[in-house]
Amino acid sequence: MNHVAVVDLGFGDAGKGTVVDWLCATRPVHTVVRFNGGAQAAHNVVLRDGRHHTFAQFGAGTFHPGVRTHLSRHVVVDPLALAAEADHLASVGVPDALDRLTVDGEALLATPYHRAANRAREIARGADRHGSCGLGVGEAVAYGLAHPDEAPRVADCGDPGRLRRRLTALRDRLTAELGPLDAPPVADCLPAFTGFAARVAIVDRSWLAGALRAGTCVFEGAQGVLLDEWHGFHPYTTWSTTTFANVDGLLAEAGQAGTATRIGVLRVVTTRHGPGPLVTEDPALPLTDPHNPTNPWQGRFRFGHFDAVAHRYALAAAGGVDGLALTHVDLAGPGLRICRRYDTTDRLTPGPPGDLDRQAALTTHLLRSRPVYDDAPPPDWTAAVQEELGVPVVLTSRGPTADDKTPHGPLPARRPLPSARTPAEASA
Repeated sequence: MNHVAVVDLGFGDAGKGTVVDWLCATRPVHTVVRFNGGAQAAHNVVLRDGRHHTFAQFGAGTFHPGVRTHLSRHVVVDPLALAAEADHLASVGVPDALDRLTVDGEALLATPYHRAANRAREIARGADRHGSCGLGVGEAVAYGLAHPDEAPRVADCGDPGRLRRRLTALRDRLTAELGPLDAPPVADCLPAFTGFAARVAIVDRSWLAGALRAGTCVFEGAQGVLLDEWHGFHPYTTWSTTTFANVDGLLAEAGQAGTATRIGVLRVVTTRHGPGPLVTEDPALPLTDPHNPTNPWQGRFRFGHFDAVAHRYALAAAGGVDGLALTHVDLAGPGLRICRRYDTTDRLTPGPPGDLDRQAALTTHLLRSRPVYDDAPPPDWTAAVQEELGVPVVLTSRGPTADDKTPHGPLPARRPLPSARTPAEASA
């Protein structure tokens, strides 16, 4: 049985949700497994009848009856946002989303205190903002790293006494560091979290192994490889592993290593929400995105020409893919170009995870780089992207619905990668 893993090879917002929805519309899928990120994800799915939902924590296959969502331990779970999302799904005809949800008890909780601290830090940065979504996901991860034995986790919601102690310690530590937080008292938070535990199925890590044996699972990533916590352009990154690393770990634990076909998602235009390097940015491109408006935390949504240099880097950092899903092909007008090299280099090489000084230096380099373009747009974008990235395009998308997708042959089986080579070596 071949499972499928979907990862964004850009800065996010390339259309992972619509690809996952198409996968669930065209084959039997048992479970969509979320393997990173949290409530800051925004995966838009539109049905042919016009119903629309922005999936944050629920899997983007939830419109399809019977398809489950599993939030793995690598997801930062926000029960308050999850309840609001379930309410919206019910309003568009999906009343049983919570019944089809399982959550790993080891997953970190995002709380109002994390959110308030996140926003306070971002406001304090002033003009040097990182482009946070302001939902406290990174704050929850940072607190979990600093206090691994005391960080609130999903399983704590079933133990009100322990949850109260952990929320109180969290609030007190963040208040001592940042001053008064714009967040409710602990006593006011407890009912929502304990109610969450009473409503959803909280499971241990062994649950996923059973789901993987029961049927095809689709692993749905959040954000993009170019925002990865270790391989993104620091400090304009996420506190999340956006590559396939978490997928590989979860499959290996279940005794199914190497059973997921890897799909990388790309737009024909390279975009970024918020500050940070976007070498091919071109304000003259006459493009907008109704699902990604300017907001107070991330800032504006930016458009650039197709950046083959950045996407080759993402491929190398992710360890390669088996096929590409090329989205927004309808935007490939006569003014859109491919950037195959910068004025400074034609190749970026990933470094070892953990070297943030190296990534910060790379950010400085990219902010000074300028794109070099072909003289004319390619006559065939699918062929041009395949040739430039060396990977077959297995799906193209010209719109938001599953009907707007065109498959290019069957999904390929997983191609084993040489285990002795690092992603950087494999890209050389």
